Amino acid sequence: MATTFDAAFTMTIDGRPVAGTSSFGVTNPADETVLAQAPDCSPEQLDAAVAAARAAFPAWAGTDHGERRKLLHGMADAIEARVEPLHQILAREAGKTLNDARTEVLGLSYWLRGMTTLSLPETVNEDSADRRSVTRHVPLGVVGAIVPWNYPLGQTGFKLAPALLAGNTVVLKPSPFTPLATLRLGEVLRDVLPPGVLNVVSGGDALGPRMTAHPDIDKISFTGSTGTGRKVMAGAAGSLKRVTLELGGNDPAIVLPDIDVPTVAEKLFWGAFGHNGQVCLAAKRVYIHQDVYEPLKRALADYARTVRTGDGVTEDVQLGPVQNRPQYERVLDLIRDSADQGHRFLTGGLPAEGKGYFIRPTLVDNPPEDSRIVQEEQFGPVLPLLTFDDVDDVIARANAGEYGLGASVWSGDTDTALAIARRLEAGTVWINEIQHLTPRVTFGGLKNSGIGSENGIEGLLAFTAPQTITVTPATAGV
Repeated sequence: MATTFDAAFTMTIDGRPVAGTSSFGVTNPADETVLAQAPDCSPEQLDAAVAAARAAFPAWAGTDHGERRKLLHGMADAIEARVEPLHQILAREAGKTLNDARTEVLGLSYWLRGMTTLSLPETVNEDSADRRSVTRHVPLGVVGAIVPWNYPLGQTGFKLAPALLAGNTVVLKPSPFTPLATLRLGEVLRDVLPPGVLNVVSGGDALGPRMTAHPDIDKISFTGSTGTGRKVMAGAAGSLKRVTLELGGNDPAIVLPDIDVPTVAEKLFWGAFGHNGQVCLAAKRVYIHQDVYEPLKRALADYARTVRTGDGVTEDVQLGPVQNRPQYERVLDLIRDSADQGHRFLTGGLPAEGKGYFIRPTLVDNPPEDSRIVQEEQFGPVLPLLTFDDVDDVIARANAGEYGLGASVWSGDTDTALAIARRLEAGTVWINEIQHLTPRVTFGGLKNSGIGSENGIEGLLAFTAPQTITVTPATAGV
């Protein structure tokens, strides 16, 4: 089958290009055509990738920390030199605008550089005449990194940078919906890293479970849905793998009555609808104080009508399509349910027939708290707006449910906002902004939003194990 791209896509195993024993098509969500064929990793090829990572581990773990830092900077340099082809691929397979895709590629290089500012600590527990006890942190071995379709390169940075810096080797698997830019990334980095340190494989739904159950993979770092996260954890249990799971969220935003409506409306819109709401940390339900509900909902609706939806590679388009058909159908199901329940749509609604997974930004006007559109993570361009008049009540509503990933509070009084933030059950709470992350700041979820941390020193330590060495002075006769 003909492809959009000139060069075929290959996996990277032990520093070499490897074609799959079979292949699968990757769909452009803007027009539902097949962009390219991606290699489908066989069980034997996965074994080869893991074996290459295992063989490369002793030398990589023994490499000086400063040298590993230099190589991460070298990776960033190589990525920045290939921004153009990488972001062109990413925009088409992920349904992103060219600007968003470019930002994601550069974000990966930023993450690689930013993580190198962190160092693994050593703790002196005792230093006496009797003994010296020091706890250090050693790499785990082979890391299986499984990244999602919404930010394939961005989430790669969350896993690759700390895993490699800590001294691990990696087998990286992108989503079968968006494998192409990640495969090309593997090609770009072949000449930067020693063979086997980074292996990139792609495949269908069977590949992830093979990785989580593989006896020679020491840790799985997974980003995706809570349901799949449970399967990852179960698969890893057989060999007692360590896991980091960054899972779903139904993040609340709480808007107090003292805000500047036009400013907050624009920030909230993009905090909810950036990349069509296909962001784990997107605002997915907005609680607005009744004193400012009417003007803010009008401002949000007016702004939404100015946003142009279309193929992301087209000039002036601000939002592309939903990335894949299963997610598109799930979002449509939520919209249909709201329509069936008689909810009022301020903007958007069910899309017209046609090619591509396009849904206009949809605002739902004050649906009941127990409705599906409020209780479920939509992960798409649909946002319920809800009213409140009591702070204790809105905190209880915000904290209800299985998730605890992120939240935001919007107010002109930062002390009041901070008091609310401290009562929210979320791993990250922003005040007067949303989705701001850096390599140096820890990120993780509570409740069913995940296990473990990414980024910051805690995220780096998650790719290590503590090792305590105690030295007692030699004595006569010993």
